[in-house]
Amino acid sequence: MTTTAPPSDLAIARAAHLEPITTVAESAGIPLDRLQPYGRHVAKIDLAAEQDLAGKPRARYVVITAITPTPLGEGKTTTAVGLAQGLSQLGHRATLALRQPSMGPTFGIKGGAAGAGFSQVLPMETLNLHLTGDFHAVTAAHNLLSAMLDNHLHHGNELDVDTRSISWRRVLDVNDRALRGIVEGLGARIDGVPRQSGFDITAASEVMAVLALSTSLTDLRGRLGRIVVGFTTTGHPVTAEDLHAAGAMAVILKDALMPNLLQTTENTPVLIHTGPFGNIATGNSSVIADRIGIHTGDYLLTEAGFGSDMGAERFFNLKCRVSGLLPDAAVLVATVRSLKAHSGRFRVVAGRPLPPEMLLEDPDAVRAGAANLRRHIEIVRSFGVSPVVAVNAFPTDHDSELAVITDLAESEGARVAVSTHVLDGGKGATDLAAVVAEACDDPHQLRHTYELDEPLRDKIEAVATRVYGADGVDFSDAAAKDLARFEVLGYGAFPVVIAKTHLSISSDPSLRGDPRGWRMPVREVRVAAGAGYVYAISGEMRTMPGLPKHPAAASIDLDADGQVVGLF
Repeated sequence: MTTTAPPSDLAIARAAHLEPITTVAESAGIPLDRLQPYGRHVAKIDLAAEQDLAGKPRARYVVITAITPTPLGEGKTTTAVGLAQGLSQLGHRATLALRQPSMGPTFGIKGGAAGAGFSQVLPMETLNLHLTGDFHAVTAAHNLLSAMLDNHLHHGNELDVDTRSISWRRVLDVNDRALRGIVEGLGARIDGVPRQSGFDITAASEVMAVLALSTSLTDLRGRLGRIVVGFTTTGHPVTAEDLHAAGAMAVILKDALMPNLLQTTENTPVLIHTGPFGNIATGNSSVIADRIGIHTGDYLLTEAGFGSDMGAERFFNLKCRVSGLLPDAAVLVATVRSLKAHSGRFRVVAGRPLPPEMLLEDPDAVRAGAANLRRHIEIVRSFGVSPVVAVNAFPTDHDSELAVITDLAESEGARVAVSTHVLDGGKGATDLAAVVAEACDDPHQLRHTYELDEPLRDKIEAVATRVYGADGVDFSDAAAKDLARFEVLGYGAFPVVIAKTHLSISSDPSLRGDPRGWRMPVREVRVAAGAGYVYAISGEMRTMPGLPKHPAAASIDLDADGQVVGLF
């Protein structure tokens, strides 16, 4: 399939007609007195709107996930935007609930995350750069707790914190590899207690996950107080409440708990809120945004990070348990290039163009990667909802290659549609919208991978074997010991998150397709007591990304009229 390339994303965004944000709110039934405008095209929504909307009909609830992506990503956000616009083209009222982009990737390799082409969230510059300051509030609240902890150590360590057990670092919403490991407290005696520490990116902060999972200001305050920063020398958890930091953290985050209202290129309402890291946290937008959005139209679409083994698993097993919302269908985004990558015949590197041979017509290479799509269809079905395969079509794709994906999905009994929303906006996604609407009418009942009363160890093994397809889990001695300790400390009823690579269904990023005959190693487990889950670390996770040789930041500037240039 070959078509003329569209103008740049930034050019399309600037040419789009934006409605006043009050008009967008009215289309979703959000009371205008619940808006706190940030200019003409962005507003925060007061939490009381959830109660105002509670009596309205419940929308169909659809999660957008994907097969295992290449390092370039497969376009979940733009597909979600296109699908919302496609539903609107068919006469339905749709609302989107998406994560806020992190400025680290915006200035790094990935670039912005507002969608693409004629399926974007607008205003895209505002979305990608600061928005309403929520990320900065998370950064400030997190680092306040860090400062209170270090101040406590400096003034005598009355709580008897074992400094070797401290897991609470600092955060920054910038990619900066030089801050991954630091020694703090150097200088004079008054400059603090020297110890090793480091920085993570703000999206990896537990405070971000807390914000995403909180259901009210009261719930936020309680969760912040339960955050564990380390342990005493006798093994008891030391919390933000113990350090008298939680109250001030809640004050900083009060406004950040309100979702942000924006719109698509076709003026569909979009709720943008929170941005938990997809590898080590929930990888989903906020519970509050979904609980408001579920009563704003006929369909609420929300996106889960990475593939169905990652963000969607956490959506079903964790987020839905907190929100109380039950999904009606799931969309699996697939691309020709992702299936070609899973053939093992090509090497895709983040920040670099696709290999030229990958752009040649090669339906056999697509077939060779088919196992990955089959597995993700199985994963979605395991949660009791119908999968819809959305083929995100690129201008360089060939009809024969798109046909392979369509035939494959149909052979697995899944609905499927090719979508050209990037080039054609909502009109290019009407076929997808129609099959998603059909899938929502299928019988469905959410099934969790595990029950909360199961031991933590069993929950981790359930995800590894039933979702990832592992033969089993190998726990290090330290991890096994900590799991037993967490049970004793009262964290045993928590759900689990597994921090692993997003580039494979397995824990090994080099394994493509649907890996079998492997075991998942767990070298460490930690408790995110404020967010309310235990997470197991499998593999090497970079929680502070670095910058490439030519970062996107080097191309971003202002022109003579004060307009942003170079943002993509």
